[in-house]
Amino acid sequence: MDKLRIGMIGVAGRGGLWCHWHQPDKRSVVVAGADPDEGFLAKFGGELDNKAFVTTDFRRLLERDDIDAVAVTSPDYCHEEQATLALQAGKHVFCEKPLAITIEGCDRMLAAYRESGKKLMCGFNMRYMNIFRVMKEVIDSGVIGEVKAAWVRHFVGYGGHFYYHDWHARRDRTTSLLLQKGAHDIDMVHWLTGRYTQRVAAFGGLDYYGGDRPDDLTCPACPDRRTCPDAQGAWPGHELCAFRREVDVEDNQVVIMMLEGGIKASYLQCHFTPDYHRNYVVIGTEGRVENSEPEGKVWVKLRRRFGYKALADRTYDVKPAEGGHGGADPVITEDFLDMVLEDKPPVATALAGRMSVAAGVKAAESLRADGMPIDVPPAPDWAPTG
Repeated sequence: MDKLRIGMIGVAGRGGLWCHWHQPDKRSVVVAGADPDEGFLAKFGGELDNKAFVTTDFRRLLERDDIDAVAVTSPDYCHEEQATLALQAGKHVFCEKPLAITIEGCDRMLAAYRESGKKLMCGFNMRYMNIFRVMKEVIDSGVIGEVKAAWVRHFVGYGGHFYYHDWHARRDRTTSLLLQKGAHDIDMVHWLTGRYTQRVAAFGGLDYYGGDRPDDLTCPACPDRRTCPDAQGAWPGHELCAFRREVDVEDNQVVIMMLEGGIKASYLQCHFTPDYHRNYVVIGTEGRVENSEPEGKVWVKLRRRFGYKALADRTYDVKPAEGGHGGADPVITEDFLDMVLEDKPPVATALAGRMSVAAGVKAAESLRADGMPIDVPPAPDWAPTG
């Protein structure tokens, strides 16, 4: 196979990745799209000159022999069913994070992956961002010594905008934002340290969003829309009031994690901060590395030691990259093609997707049990590692 024919399951939001895969003169072409929203489908089809097969039923897409691979970029609660059925239909799969909203769902997907003989990749695009790749290079070089601790602060400045006006705000659709939003950060802790989480304890609450407003109240129809700090316009699918009764997903949480090898980590996530920033600190026996997303910098601070290595601290000015998510989107889509067409192991593996969900699910259980420490179940012995 020298050209991959791709179908999109979910053509809006992260479904916009299709534009990176649609390279008719190169290695891949997008030939189909499935979405229950006919408006989204019409826009998608029009951008592909109405040459793509479109359907409101993703199963019709999976029946086609002219599709080699699918990208599952639908809402989180759809991932398990759609990716599993795609693998069973003989398609290679790119699945957006989180792989599923339960650990059992992830394991069912991994079982289908093992049995299918096809490829499965998780959409962890932060592994492909320049700023975090610089941090990974620093850590892997040994400059800061043996890793012992990792701290993450996630200021989710657009938390209400993205997560509390739609399905994300319900536990039955997300389990927790420690999966939807936190899946990236938990995975990055795993990737940067090279170890998975074994035990968690967490505290959290619904400290700002939610309330007593009707579940069907929308921002455009709200009498308080001109004075509400979280009101937004008619963004399709994101018009619901962020202070409605059904909202039950925590917006402020702290997680402590024990990783393999005794590494200690902490993760703080808040969805009503005024700014947006992910701050990572990884500490080793010889020093530490830290990032600043707003400044595009990575700092390395070294302990006083003999030898040339410790003569100076270091500052990295991270080069900007073109493309969505800090230049990660064009790179992760190419990695999927490399995996399928050239049999190269992906940077973002399915196993990593499962372990991020497992840590997030158990952290959510802990914070809803007053911080009780809970073990994170390891992946099944039969689980594919790639």
